Amino acid sequence: MTTDFLPISKEDMKKRGWDACDFVYVIGDAYVDHPSFGHAIISRTLEAFGYKVGIIAQPDWKKKESVTVLGKPRLGFLVSGGNMDSMVNHYTVAHKRRHQDAYSPGGAYGLRPDYATIVYCNLIKQTYKDTPIIIGGIEASLRRLGHYDYWSDKVKHSILIDSGADLISYGMGEHSIVEIADALDSGIAVSDITFIKGTVYKAKNTENLYDYIELPSFDEIASDKTAFAKSFHVQYTNTDSITAKTLVEKYKEKLYVVQNPPAAPLTTEEMDRIYEYPYMRDFHPVYEKQGGIPALSEIKFSLTSNRGCFGSCNFCALTFHEGRVVQVRSHESILNEAKKMTEDKDFKGYIHDVGGPTADFRHPSCKKQLTKGVCANRQCLFPKPCPNMTVSHKDYVELLRKLRKLPKVRKVFIRSGIRFDYCMADADDAFLKELCEYHVSGQLRTAPEHVSENVLRRMGKPGNDVYQSFLARYERINKKTGKEQYVVPYLMSSHPGSTMKEAVELAEYVRDIGYMPEQVQDFYPTPGTISTCMYYTGLDPRTMEEVYVPRSFKEKAMQRALIQYKKPENYELVKEALLTAGRSDLIGFDKKCLIPPRKLHASTKNSNHGNKKETSAKTGKKGKQK
Repeated sequence: MTTDFLPISKEDMKKRGWDACDFVYVIGDAYVDHPSFGHAIISRTLEAFGYKVGIIAQPDWKKKESVTVLGKPRLGFLVSGGNMDSMVNHYTVAHKRRHQDAYSPGGAYGLRPDYATIVYCNLIKQTYKDTPIIIGGIEASLRRLGHYDYWSDKVKHSILIDSGADLISYGMGEHSIVEIADALDSGIAVSDITFIKGTVYKAKNTENLYDYIELPSFDEIASDKTAFAKSFHVQYTNTDSITAKTLVEKYKEKLYVVQNPPAAPLTTEEMDRIYEYPYMRDFHPVYEKQGGIPALSEIKFSLTSNRGCFGSCNFCALTFHEGRVVQVRSHESILNEAKKMTEDKDFKGYIHDVGGPTADFRHPSCKKQLTKGVCANRQCLFPKPCPNMTVSHKDYVELLRKLRKLPKVRKVFIRSGIRFDYCMADADDAFLKELCEYHVSGQLRTAPEHVSENVLRRMGKPGNDVYQSFLARYERINKKTGKEQYVVPYLMSSHPGSTMKEAVELAEYVRDIGYMPEQVQDFYPTPGTISTCMYYTGLDPRTMEEVYVPRSFKEKAMQRALIQYKKPENYELVKEALLTAGRSDLIGFDKKCLIPPRKLHASTKNSNHGNKKETSAKTGKKGKQK
């Protein structure tokens, strides 16, 4: 393999002596050859298996010529919307246009279309009608079957239908993409590639299928929310490579979308190999004049330690995409990457992160998962930790110690998040002690998300008592290490189950700990999550219980404003929210009140409200919070 960027032009192909690419990869992101970018991993994996891959990054979707710059590929086109769903990339939860795109040169906005995967496929079809198209990445993976689309507020087809693509490689894709490539290379027609795990394809009938589940048809889920919820639950309980069955969704006579069971999780040896490919670990030089790619600066000096997550928060799509089985790299592989990192001219001695979806998961939750698969109707950590769960931070602590000892490394941070409930399940203080002593710089970010038990239950998060116990333990350990460090909680507004009563409860908690969050995450309904299913249907798909859902932009704005009640610009929204909740007692002069009467508020606009000292890390008293 040549240590260089993959071809982005005919000139690059000539330098390599190529007449044609085996695959042309069309992506919605700028081209960054770093293993934190999906297109880099997939293209380098194919290269490692002997395939020639060219890259077309962010083609002009208004010109069909933009996808012809590398000519016709020998085997097919690969298409991905990018590291993020293009709609999340483009719009806030309030449907407002974002002004920057961290995955584009210089952060420029507007270099990819809405529903990028569909648009790129339709563009390719205009010129290369018979060339196979395989789609993948987060956008395709989470839209692989009929799904609720928040931005159009309706149920949409499988992306396989609307894109006109031939196959979806869903999930992380390394296994399935190589099998697809080998099948095409052996002369098998793309329409006959129906046997690969981790893929979705179209079929005219179900005659050749066995041991499958037929989901409600698309017409049923598009017209009946109960049918949608039932279908989603079947999908959710069939995401394990060992236990999942083939799923079938009918669209019309002689048109079915068939989802094969997921590909097997990667072994440690496979993970190591993938991260040892000859990545350039940088953005392509063509972006130099535009200031590079902002997203790279966030992860350039971070290390991926694991994949998958058995935390299974209901608002997270990891179960559908990476799966619940934790996969890890060896210490040797991670240390080798860290050593290469320290030789980079821009390395300042700081490793920004060592983790993944959850930093402190370094093994499957239990040994049973390796042979029997994950439990379909039971979570590992919710509502209480499973008694069969393996609880240990020893391997992670050992890895962190090795990284700290590397020459040129001054500090190793953990920024991808730890599970405080998993920490509390571990009686050994060793990890938290080393976390406080070596891996936190003043503030530890945690994700309690809420304090209301009703909302936490809908989120799949542990009870507030677990979080409070963690805060006490964190404070105790910090005192022992002689450090004054604080916890910064991530909070979420407007999640299904949150009425105005629960929103006020969260605002009172924020008041009591002396914390004013600078940022609040308003619940964002994206494809592939239980919470999104609840948002659309008003039903919890696991129990079919009715769930209250704050849907209007006005109510969502009020719930969000309550958490940031000290901001002067939020006054009217907070007042309306309190009156709506029947909590006018929180408008007044008492120290328990959230806002003063309007006249007083107007006269004190420039006093304590919004005072920067109140948002500092040293304001909070209770639980050492920000």
